[in-house]
Amino acid sequence: MHTTTLQTKVYNDQKPGTSGLRKPVKVFQQEHYTENFIQSILEVFKEDQLNGTLVVGGDGRYYCKEAVQIIIQIAVANGIKHLIIGKDGIFSTPAVSTIIRKYKAIGGIVLTASHNPGGPNADFGIKLNCANGGPAPDNVTERIFAFTKSLKSYNIVTGIHVDIGKIQSHHVQIDTQTCVIDVIDSVDDYVTLMKEIFDFPTIKKLLCGESGSNQFRILVDCLNGVTGPYANRIFEVELRVNKDCIVHSTPLEDFGGLHPDPNLTYAADMVNTVKNGTYDMGAAFDGDGDRNMIIGKNAIFVTPSDSLAVLASHLKIIPYFQKTGIKGYARSMPTSSAIDQVAKQTGVPCFEVPTGWKYFGNNFILSNNVFVQSLQRT
Repeated sequence: MHTTTLQTKVYNDQKPGTSGLRKPVKVFQQEHYTENFIQSILEVFKEDQLNGTLVVGGDGRYYCKEAVQIIIQIAVANGIKHLIIGKDGIFSTPAVSTIIRKYKAIGGIVLTASHNPGGPNADFGIKLNCANGGPAPDNVTERIFAFTKSLKSYNIVTGIHVDIGKIQSHHVQIDTQTCVIDVIDSVDDYVTLMKEIFDFPTIKKLLCGESGSNQFRILVDCLNGVTGPYANRIFEVELRVNKDCIVHSTPLEDFGGLHPDPNLTYAADMVNTVKNGTYDMGAAFDGDGDRNMIIGKNAIFVTPSDSLAVLASHLKIIPYFQKTGIKGYARSMPTSSAIDQVAKQTGVPCFEVPTGWKYFGNNFILSNNVFVQSLQRT
């Protein structure tokens, strides 16, 4: 197959926000619109002389599968030598981070509008994760935006169409080079990592009891987003939770009419079920799987700030932190200071960052520098 260069026109509204480019589906379906943004991402990679492995997947919302094919066609035309695609175009945002780091990819393209509704008349989004697995920082998204404002053409191989519904490997000859396109299980690598981080045998004992009957009952609501396959594998297969405790676990293009925002309004059914039933805990997840809501027994709302503080105060019994230790805690500016109280008692530095996941990544570098400097002063 051969690369074709197509002339395009500039769209001036492709400035990424804190979580990538989010627009109505119909905007992305405009001629050249999606292609322009993907080409601009790849221009940044080429500028940095990056042309290795690229990870691609999303939350399964409407237009995901079409966008995956566009990315494949443009990526192979721009020198990407290896593509890792989630089966059916599915990858949760945390799973993309896992795959990037495991396979030492140059980055990943995540197709999601997070907690926004899905469907032909709803929203779509594209965001970029870098080689460290985290969201692209401001200096990278600014460079992408600069390319979108000056792009005159994009490269594409229109003859490629990959069956992403089947786990398989393709070797495609593009001009004078071979590109490998691997469609992989979306869940395997993520579950492997989770089993290294958390104590699955102890959690299983809590959820199942000695006899195998569910003694601590948990209700998991995936809101028809990307976390369904992950929840089924982790809770039902690994932790032996009854399958009726996992609801709305099939990713749907329109989320089944649900609004995949895990809060007391949009996950009210789960909250009321926990409140009125025999469940000891409830959890709900957003569309791409990087946000959650936790409900305690009798529907006590456990804020994310409190969840973080509870985790921080029990790090010594979590296998991952037993091996790595901890250099600091961080929270976003508008959240409560529960973690600050744990930091004071444990003597661990605590940092406040602006709202947005990318700022936690930036702060990790800062916290390491501060930590080293404090050691030097000591």
